[in-house]
Amino acid sequence: MRVISTYSSLLRTPSAWRFLLPALVARLPYAMLGIGIVLLVKHTTGSYGTAGLVSAAAAVALAFVGPQTGRLADRFGQSAVVIPGALLHGAAVSAVIVAALHDAPLWLLFVTAALSGASVPQIGPMVRARWAARLEASPLLPTAFAFESVTDEFTFVVGPVVATFLATGVHPAAGLVVEAMLTVGGSLLFALERTTAPPRVIRAAGDAPRVSALRIGGVRLLVGAFVCIGAIFGTVQVSVTAFAEEAGKPGLAGALYAVFAGGSLIAGAVYGAVAWRRAAHRRLLVTFALLALGTAPLWVVPNVGILIPVALLCGLAIAPTLITGFTLVDTLVPAAAKTEAFTWLTGAIGLGLALGSTFSGTLTDAYDSGAGFALTFAAAGIGFVAVTIGQRLLKPSVRSFADTSGSAAGHTFANASTTTSAPASEATDVTPVTPVAAAVVDGTPLHAAPLALDR
Repeated sequence: MRVISTYSSLLRTPSAWRFLLPALVARLPYAMLGIGIVLLVKHTTGSYGTAGLVSAAAAVALAFVGPQTGRLADRFGQSAVVIPGALLHGAAVSAVIVAALHDAPLWLLFVTAALSGASVPQIGPMVRARWAARLEASPLLPTAFAFESVTDEFTFVVGPVVATFLATGVHPAAGLVVEAMLTVGGSLLFALERTTAPPRVIRAAGDAPRVSALRIGGVRLLVGAFVCIGAIFGTVQVSVTAFAEEAGKPGLAGALYAVFAGGSLIAGAVYGAVAWRRAAHRRLLVTFALLALGTAPLWVVPNVGILIPVALLCGLAIAPTLITGFTLVDTLVPAAAKTEAFTWLTGAIGLGLALGSTFSGTLTDAYDSGAGFALTFAAAGIGFVAVTIGQRLLKPSVRSFADTSGSAAGHTFANASTTTSAPASEATDVTPVTPVAAAVVDGTPLHAAPLALDR
Protein backbone atom coordinates (compact mmCIF):
# COMPACT_ATOMS: atom_id res chain seq x y z
CA MET A 1 0.00 0.00 0.00
CA ARG A 2 1.45 3.34 -1.05
CA VAL A 3 0.53 5.17 2.15
CA ILE A 4 2.45 2.59 4.18
CA SER A 5 5.46 2.68 1.85
CA THR A 6 5.66 6.46 2.18
CA TYR A 7 5.89 6.32 5.95
CA SER A 8 8.24 3.33 5.78
CA SER A 9 10.66 5.40 3.72
CA LEU A 10 10.50 8.15 6.31
CA LEU A 11 11.10 5.84 9.24
CA ARG A 12 14.16 4.36 7.53
CA THR A 13 15.87 7.73 7.91
CA PRO A 14 19.20 7.01 9.67
CA SER A 15 19.02 7.39 13.47
CA ALA A 16 15.37 8.47 13.38
CA TRP A 17 14.25 5.94 15.95
CA ARG A 18 16.92 7.13 18.37
CA PHE A 19 14.93 10.30 19.01
CA LEU A 20 11.43 9.15 18.05
CA LEU A 21 11.02 6.49 20.75
CA PRO A 22 11.97 8.61 23.77
CA ALA A 23 10.04 11.52 22.26
CA LEU A 24 6.89 9.38 22.08
CA VAL A 25 7.19 8.51 25.77
CA ALA A 26 7.64 12.19 26.65
CA ARG A 27 4.80 13.40 24.40
CA LEU A 28 2.19 10.82 25.39
CA PRO A 29 1.37 12.61 28.66
CA TYR A 30 1.00 16.01 26.93
CA ALA A 31 -2.73 15.39 26.53
CA MET A 32 -2.97 14.03 30.08
CA LEU A 33 -2.00 17.22 31.90
CA GLY A 34 -5.06 19.37 31.16
CA ILE A 35 -7.68 16.65 31.58
CA GLY A 36 -5.82 15.33 34.63
CA ILE A 37 -6.02 18.73 36.31
CA VAL A 38 -9.69 19.10 35.36
CA LEU A 39 -10.62 15.72 36.84
CA LEU A 40 -8.60 16.19 40.04
CA VAL A 41 -9.79 19.73 40.75
CA LYS A 42 -13.41 18.88 39.86
CA HIS A 43 -13.18 16.02 42.38
CA THR A 44 -11.84 18.25 45.15
CA THR A 45 -13.91 21.40 44.48
CA GLY A 46 -17.04 20.07 42.77
CA SER A 47 -16.92 22.81 40.12
CA TYR A 48 -16.19 22.52 36.41
CA GLY A 49 -15.65 26.27 36.30
CA THR A 50 -12.90 26.15 38.91
CA ALA A 51 -11.38 23.06 37.32
CA GLY A 52 -11.34 24.77 33.94
CA LEU A 53 -9.70 27.89 35.38
CA VAL A 54 -6.93 25.94 37.09
CA SER A 55 -6.32 23.91 33.94
CA ALA A 56 -6.30 27.18 32.00
CA ALA A 57 -3.52 28.52 34.23
CA ALA A 58 -1.32 25.63 33.15
CA ALA A 59 -2.22 26.07 29.48
CA VAL A 60 -1.65 29.85 29.46
CA ALA A 61 1.75 29.43 31.10
CA LEU A 62 2.63 26.78 28.52
CA ALA A 63 1.50 29.04 25.69
CA PHE A 64 3.67 31.99 26.71
CA VAL A 65 6.71 30.28 28.21
CA GLY A 66 6.95 27.49 25.61
CA PRO A 67 8.09 29.72 22.72
CA GLN A 68 10.78 31.24 24.93
CA THR A 69 12.16 27.78 25.66
CA GLY A 70 12.07 27.17 21.91
CA ARG A 71 14.26 30.23 21.36
CA LEU A 72 16.62 29.03 24.09
CA ALA A 73 16.82 25.62 22.42
CA ASP A 74 17.70 27.25 19.08
CA ARG A 75 20.46 29.18 20.82
CA PHE A 76 21.87 26.83 23.47
CA GLY A 77 20.81 23.40 22.22
CA GLN A 78 17.88 21.17 23.10
CA SER A 79 19.49 19.21 25.93
CA ALA A 80 20.40 22.35 27.87
CA VAL A 81 16.72 23.31 27.96
CA VAL A 82 14.96 19.95 28.26
CA ILE A 83 16.79 18.50 31.28
CA PRO A 84 16.10 21.30 33.81
CA GLY A 85 12.60 21.78 32.40
CA ALA A 86 11.69 18.11 32.87
CA LEU A 87 12.89 18.06 36.47
CA LEU A 88 11.00 21.26 37.27
CA HIS A 89 7.86 19.83 35.66
CA GLY A 90 7.93 16.75 37.85
CA ALA A 91 8.21 18.91 40.96
CA ALA A 92 5.45 21.28 39.81
CA VAL A 93 2.94 18.51 39.05
CA SER A 94 3.66 16.98 42.44
CA ALA A 95 2.88 20.35 44.00
CA VAL A 96 -0.45 20.54 42.13
CA ILE A 97 -1.44 17.14 43.48
CA VAL A 98 -0.53 18.00 47.07
CA ALA A 99 -2.29 21.37 46.89
CA ALA A 100 -5.50 19.90 45.45
CA LEU A 101 -5.74 16.97 47.85
CA HIS A 102 -5.11 19.13 50.92
CA ASP A 103 -7.68 21.83 50.11
CA ALA A 104 -5.04 24.48 49.57
CA PRO A 105 -6.12 28.05 48.77
CA LEU A 106 -7.22 28.57 45.20
CA TRP A 107 -4.33 30.94 44.48
CA LEU A 108 -1.87 28.16 45.32
CA LEU A 109 -3.60 25.83 42.87
CA PHE A 110 -3.23 28.48 40.18
CA VAL A 111 0.47 29.03 40.95
CA THR A 112 1.39 25.35 40.96
CA ALA A 113 -0.68 24.66 37.84
CA ALA A 114 1.00 27.55 36.04
CA LEU A 115 4.42 26.18 36.98
CA SER A 116 3.44 22.74 35.70
CA GLY A 117 2.42 24.22 32.35
CA ALA A 118 5.40 26.54 32.02
CA SER A 119 7.82 23.67 32.60
CA VAL A 120 6.37 21.23 30.04
CA PRO A 121 9.33 20.21 27.81
CA GLN A 122 8.66 21.26 24.21
CA ILE A 123 9.42 17.83 22.76
CA GLY A 124 7.03 18.05 19.79
CA PRO A 125 8.53 21.23 18.31
CA MET A 126 12.02 19.91 19.00
CA VAL A 127 11.29 16.69 17.12
CA ARG A 128 9.99 18.74 14.18
CA ALA A 129 13.18 20.79 14.30
CA ARG A 130 15.23 17.56 14.18
CA TRP A 131 13.29 16.36 11.15
CA ALA A 132 13.75 19.74 9.46
CA ALA A 133 17.51 19.58 10.06
CA ARG A 134 17.89 15.99 8.87
CA LEU A 135 15.55 16.21 5.86
CA GLU A 136 16.29 19.74 4.69
CA ALA A 137 15.06 20.11 1.07
CA SER A 138 14.08 16.42 1.08
CA PRO A 139 10.77 15.35 -0.52
CA LEU A 140 10.08 13.43 2.70
CA LEU A 141 9.94 16.53 4.92
CA PRO A 142 6.18 17.18 4.47
CA THR A 143 5.59 13.51 5.26
CA ALA A 144 7.65 13.94 8.43
CA PHE A 145 5.41 16.81 9.52
CA ALA A 146 2.38 14.67 8.77
CA PHE A 147 3.87 11.84 10.83
CA GLU A 148 4.37 14.25 13.73
CA SER A 149 0.77 15.45 13.53
CA VAL A 150 -0.41 11.85 13.51
CA THR A 151 1.79 11.24 16.55
CA ASP A 152 0.18 14.24 18.24
CA GLU A 153 -3.24 12.82 17.48
CA PHE A 154 -2.18 9.44 18.87
CA THR A 155 -1.29 11.12 22.14
CA PHE A 156 -4.68 12.85 22.14
CA VAL A 157 -6.36 9.48 21.57
CA VAL A 158 -4.47 7.61 24.29
CA GLY A 159 -3.68 10.37 26.79
CA PRO A 160 -7.21 11.41 27.83
CA VAL A 161 -8.37 7.78 27.95
CA VAL A 162 -5.49 6.81 30.24
CA ALA A 163 -5.87 9.92 32.42
CA THR A 164 -9.63 9.45 32.75
CA PHE A 165 -9.32 5.75 33.55
CA LEU A 166 -6.68 6.41 36.20
CA ALA A 167 -8.54 9.35 37.75
CA THR A 168 -11.94 7.65 37.86
CA GLY A 169 -10.87 4.05 38.43
CA VAL A 170 -7.72 4.26 40.55
CA HIS A 171 -7.39 7.63 42.31
CA PRO A 172 -8.26 11.22 41.34
CA ALA A 173 -4.56 12.12 41.28
CA ALA A 174 -3.35 8.97 39.51
CA GLY A 175 -3.57 10.52 36.04
CA LEU A 176 -1.25 13.37 37.01
CA VAL A 177 1.17 11.01 38.76
CA VAL A 178 1.60 8.94 35.60
CA GLU A 179 1.80 12.12 33.50
CA ALA A 180 4.72 13.40 35.55
CA MET A 181 6.57 10.08 35.49
CA LEU A 182 6.31 9.68 31.71
CA THR A 183 7.17 13.31 30.99
CA VAL A 184 10.28 13.34 33.16
CA GLY A 185 11.54 9.91 32.06
CA GLY A 186 10.90 10.36 28.34
CA SER A 187 12.26 13.90 28.27
CA LEU A 188 15.52 12.95 29.94
CA LEU A 189 16.04 10.08 27.49
CA PHE A 190 15.29 12.43 24.58
CA ALA A 191 17.72 15.04 25.87
CA LEU A 192 20.50 12.48 26.18
CA GLU A 193 20.18 11.64 22.45
CA ARG A 194 22.36 14.52 21.27
CA THR A 195 23.66 13.17 17.95
CA THR A 196 20.41 13.88 16.08
CA ALA A 197 19.86 17.35 17.55
CA PRO A 198 19.85 20.27 15.09
CA PRO A 199 22.83 22.64 15.16
CA ARG A 200 22.53 25.61 17.44
CA VAL A 201 23.21 29.06 16.09
CA ILE A 202 26.34 30.89 17.27
CA ARG A 203 26.08 34.60 16.54
CA ALA A 204 29.26 36.25 15.37
CA ALA A 205 30.34 39.73 16.44
CA GLY A 206 28.45 42.38 14.51
CA ASP A 207 25.42 40.20 13.82
CA ALA A 208 22.06 41.92 14.11
CA PRO A 209 20.05 40.85 17.16
CA ARG A 210 17.78 37.86 16.64
CA VAL A 211 14.17 38.81 16.14
CA SER A 212 11.23 36.62 17.03
CA ALA A 213 9.59 34.50 14.34
CA LEU A 214 6.42 36.42 15.23
CA ARG A 215 7.74 39.32 13.14
CA ILE A 216 6.67 37.27 10.10
CA GLY A 217 3.04 38.07 9.27
CA GLY A 218 2.15 34.56 8.18
CA VAL A 219 3.40 33.13 11.47
CA ARG A 220 1.26 35.58 13.43
CA LEU A 221 -1.80 34.55 11.43
CA LEU A 222 -1.08 30.86 11.97
CA VAL A 223 -0.66 31.46 15.70
CA GLY A 224 -4.13 33.02 15.77
CA ALA A 225 -5.58 30.14 13.77
CA PHE A 226 -3.96 27.59 16.08
CA VAL A 227 -5.42 29.39 19.11
CA CYS A 228 -8.80 28.54 17.56
CA ILE A 229 -7.78 24.89 17.16
CA GLY A 230 -6.68 24.82 20.79
CA ALA A 231 -10.02 26.32 21.80
CA ILE A 232 -11.71 23.45 19.99
CA PHE A 233 -9.64 20.99 22.04
CA GLY A 234 -10.39 22.82 25.30
CA THR A 235 -14.12 23.15 24.77
CA VAL A 236 -14.40 19.53 23.67
CA GLN A 237 -12.48 18.25 26.71
CA VAL A 238 -14.74 20.01 29.19
CA SER A 239 -17.97 19.54 27.23
CA VAL A 240 -17.40 15.84 26.62
CA THR A 241 -16.68 15.31 30.33
CA ALA A 242 -19.92 17.12 31.23
CA PHE A 243 -21.88 15.33 28.48
CA ALA A 244 -20.80 11.91 29.79
CA GLU A 245 -21.73 12.91 33.34
CA GLU A 246 -25.14 14.19 32.21
CA ALA A 247 -25.69 10.85 30.49
CA GLY A 248 -24.88 9.04 33.73
CA LYS A 249 -21.69 7.51 32.28
CA PRO A 250 -18.76 9.65 33.51
CA GLY A 251 -16.26 6.89 32.72
CA LEU A 252 -17.02 7.31 29.00
CA ALA A 253 -15.51 10.80 28.85
CA GLY A 254 -12.04 9.66 27.80
CA ALA A 255 -13.41 7.24 25.21
CA LEU A 256 -15.68 9.90 23.71
CA TYR A 257 -12.81 12.34 23.47
CA ALA A 258 -10.75 9.60 21.84
CA VAL A 259 -13.37 9.37 19.08
CA PHE A 260 -12.60 12.97 18.11
CA ALA A 261 -8.87 12.29 18.12
CA GLY A 262 -9.31 8.93 16.40
CA GLY A 263 -11.00 10.51 13.40
CA SER A 264 -8.22 13.05 13.26
CA LEU A 265 -5.54 10.35 13.44
CA ILE A 266 -7.03 8.43 10.51
CA ALA A 267 -7.40 11.54 8.36
CA GLY A 268 -3.90 12.71 9.23
CA ALA A 269 -2.29 9.43 8.22
CA VAL A 270 -3.92 9.51 4.78
CA TYR A 271 -3.52 13.26 4.26
CA GLY A 272 0.20 13.16 4.99
CA ALA A 273 0.87 10.52 2.33
CA VAL A 274 -0.69 12.58 -0.46
CA ALA A 275 1.34 14.90 -2.71
CA TRP A 276 -1.11 17.77 -2.84
CA ARG A 277 -0.81 20.05 -5.86
CA ARG A 278 -3.04 22.77 -4.47
CA ALA A 279 -1.14 25.49 -2.59
CA ALA A 280 -0.90 24.90 1.15
CA HIS A 281 -2.55 28.20 2.10
CA ARG A 282 -5.56 27.24 -0.04
CA ARG A 283 -5.72 23.81 1.58
CA LEU A 284 -5.73 25.43 5.02
CA LEU A 285 -8.81 27.39 3.99
CA VAL A 286 -10.58 24.19 2.94
CA THR A 287 -9.68 22.25 6.09
CA PHE A 288 -10.90 25.08 8.33
CA ALA A 289 -14.17 25.21 6.38
CA LEU A 290 -14.63 21.47 6.93
CA LEU A 291 -13.77 21.90 10.61
CA ALA A 292 -16.47 24.55 10.99
CA LEU A 293 -19.03 22.34 9.25
CA GLY A 294 -18.08 19.33 11.37
CA THR A 295 -18.43 21.14 14.70
CA ALA A 296 -21.73 22.84 13.83
CA PRO A 297 -24.08 20.04 15.03
CA LEU A 298 -22.26 19.23 18.30
CA TRP A 299 -24.27 21.57 20.52
CA VAL A 300 -27.60 19.93 19.60
CA VAL A 301 -26.51 16.27 19.86
CA PRO A 302 -29.11 14.51 22.07
CA ASN A 303 -27.31 11.36 23.24
CA VAL A 304 -24.09 9.33 23.23
CA GLY A 305 -25.17 7.24 20.24
CA ILE A 306 -25.44 10.34 18.05
CA LEU A 307 -22.35 12.01 19.48
CA ILE A 308 -20.01 9.19 18.43
CA PRO A 309 -20.43 9.49 14.61
CA VAL A 310 -20.63 13.29 14.79
CA ALA A 311 -17.40 13.39 16.82
CA LEU A 312 -15.69 11.06 14.36
CA LEU A 313 -16.63 13.25 11.38
CA CYS A 314 -15.60 16.38 13.25
CA GLY A 315 -12.19 14.88 14.02
CA LEU A 316 -11.47 14.12 10.35
CA ALA A 317 -10.64 17.78 9.67
CA ILE A 318 -8.37 18.41 12.67
CA ALA A 319 -5.10 16.68 11.70
CA PRO A 320 -5.14 17.94 8.08
CA THR A 321 -5.48 21.47 9.45
CA LEU A 322 -2.54 20.98 11.82
CA ILE A 323 -0.36 19.34 9.16
CA THR A 324 -0.97 22.14 6.69
CA GLY A 325 -0.22 24.78 9.29
CA PHE A 326 3.13 23.24 10.24
CA THR A 327 4.01 22.82 6.56
CA LEU A 328 3.35 26.51 5.99
CA VAL A 329 5.60 27.46 8.90
CA ASP A 330 8.44 25.47 7.36
CA THR A 331 8.14 27.53 4.17
CA LEU A 332 7.84 30.87 5.98
CA VAL A 333 10.55 30.61 8.65
CA PRO A 334 14.35 30.19 8.35
CA ALA A 335 16.14 27.25 9.98
CA ALA A 336 17.62 29.32 12.82
CA ALA A 337 14.14 30.16 14.14
CA LYS A 338 12.18 26.99 13.37
CA THR A 339 12.08 25.52 16.87
CA GLU A 340 10.75 28.83 18.14
CA ALA A 341 8.16 29.03 15.35
CA PHE A 342 6.95 25.46 15.88
CA THR A 343 6.75 26.19 19.60
CA TRP A 344 4.62 29.28 18.99
CA LEU A 345 2.10 27.07 17.20
CA THR A 346 1.99 24.46 19.94
CA GLY A 347 1.85 27.25 22.50
CA ALA A 348 -1.05 28.81 20.62
CA ILE A 349 -2.88 25.50 20.88
CA GLY A 350 -2.23 25.57 24.62
CA LEU A 351 -3.53 29.13 24.93
CA GLY A 352 -6.64 28.27 22.95
CA LEU A 353 -7.14 25.18 25.09
CA ALA A 354 -6.96 27.38 28.18
CA LEU A 355 -9.49 29.86 26.85
CA GLY A 356 -11.77 27.11 25.59
CA SER A 357 -11.72 25.09 28.80
CA THR A 358 -12.29 28.22 30.92
CA PHE A 359 -15.28 29.59 29.03
CA SER A 360 -16.83 26.20 28.31
CA GLY A 361 -16.45 25.25 31.98
CA THR A 362 -18.27 28.40 33.04
CA LEU A 363 -21.06 27.88 30.49
CA THR A 364 -21.37 24.20 31.35
CA ASP A 365 -21.79 25.04 35.04
CA ALA A 366 -24.44 27.64 34.18
CA TYR A 367 -26.29 25.69 31.48
CA ASP A 368 -25.23 22.28 30.13
CA SER A 369 -22.70 20.58 27.86
CA GLY A 370 -24.50 21.90 24.77
CA ALA A 371 -23.45 25.45 25.66
CA GLY A 372 -19.83 24.32 25.79
CA PHE A 373 -20.12 22.64 22.39
CA ALA A 374 -21.53 25.87 20.95
CA LEU A 375 -18.17 27.46 21.75
CA THR A 376 -16.48 24.65 19.82
CA PHE A 377 -18.34 25.70 16.68
CA ALA A 378 -17.61 29.37 17.37
CA ALA A 379 -13.86 28.68 17.60
CA ALA A 380 -13.85 26.80 14.29
CA GLY A 381 -15.81 29.59 12.62
CA ILE A 382 -13.46 32.31 13.86
CA GLY A 383 -10.46 30.32 12.61
CA PHE A 384 -12.05 29.97 9.18
CA VAL A 385 -12.73 33.71 8.95
CA ALA A 386 -9.17 34.58 10.02
CA VAL A 387 -7.58 32.26 7.46
CA THR A 388 -9.91 33.57 4.75
CA ILE A 389 -8.99 37.19 5.43
CA GLY A 390 -5.26 36.49 5.77
CA GLN A 391 -4.64 34.30 2.72
CA ARG A 392 -2.09 36.78 1.34
CA LEU A 393 0.11 36.47 4.44
CA LEU A 394 0.35 32.70 4.07
CA LYS A 395 1.85 32.72 0.58
CA PRO A 396 5.57 31.85 0.83
CA SER A 397 7.64 34.49 -0.93
CA VAL A 398 11.21 35.69 -1.27
CA ARG A 399 10.42 38.44 1.22
CA SER A 400 9.52 35.83 3.84
CA PHE A 401 13.12 34.65 3.76
CA ALA A 402 15.00 37.84 3.01
CA ASP A 403 13.11 40.74 4.58
CA THR A 404 15.73 43.03 6.06
CA SER A 405 13.23 45.39 7.67
CA GLY A 406 13.21 43.45 10.92
CA SER A 407 11.88 39.96 10.35
CA ALA A 408 13.58 36.99 11.91
CA ALA A 409 14.31 35.64 8.47
CA GLY A 410 15.84 38.88 7.33
CA HIS A 411 18.28 39.07 10.21
CA THR A 412 19.30 35.45 9.78
CA PHE A 413 19.95 35.55 6.05
CA ALA A 414 21.33 39.06 5.92
CA ASN A 415 24.10 37.87 8.18
CA ALA A 416 24.56 34.40 6.72
CA SER A 417 28.15 35.11 5.81
CA THR A 418 29.09 35.89 9.41
CA THR A 419 26.89 33.43 11.27
CA THR A 420 28.15 30.07 12.42
CA SER A 421 26.52 27.10 14.04
CA ALA A 422 27.62 24.37 16.38
CA PRO A 423 26.03 21.00 17.01
CA ALA A 424 24.11 21.01 20.26
CA SER A 425 26.30 18.23 21.59
CA GLU A 426 29.63 19.77 20.57
CA ALA A 427 29.74 23.53 21.01
CA THR A 428 33.32 23.74 19.83
CA ASP A 429 32.61 22.27 16.40
CA VAL A 430 31.74 25.35 14.38
CA THR A 431 30.47 25.17 10.81
CA PRO A 432 29.02 27.81 8.50
CA VAL A 433 25.28 28.17 8.19
CA THR A 434 24.19 27.88 4.58
CA PRO A 435 20.73 29.23 3.84
CA VAL A 436 18.71 26.83 1.72
CA ALA A 437 15.51 28.00 0.09
CA ALA A 438 12.75 25.46 -0.32
CA ALA A 439 11.65 24.62 -3.84
CA VAL A 440 8.26 26.25 -4.31
CA VAL A 441 5.62 25.83 -6.98
CA ASP A 442 2.48 27.96 -6.86
CA GLY A 443 3.28 28.96 -3.31
CA THR A 444 3.64 25.46 -1.91
CA PRO A 445 6.77 23.33 -1.30
CA LEU A 446 7.54 20.52 -3.69
CA HIS A 447 7.36 17.06 -2.22
CA ALA A 448 7.21 13.69 -3.84
CA ALA A 449 4.91 11.49 -1.81
CA PRO A 450 3.70 8.59 -3.95
CA LEU A 451 0.04 9.62 -4.04
CA ALA A 452 -0.67 12.67 -6.19
CA LEU A 453 -4.04 14.36 -6.13
CA ASP A 454 -4.91 17.52 -7.99
CA ARG A 455 -7.31 19.12 -5.55
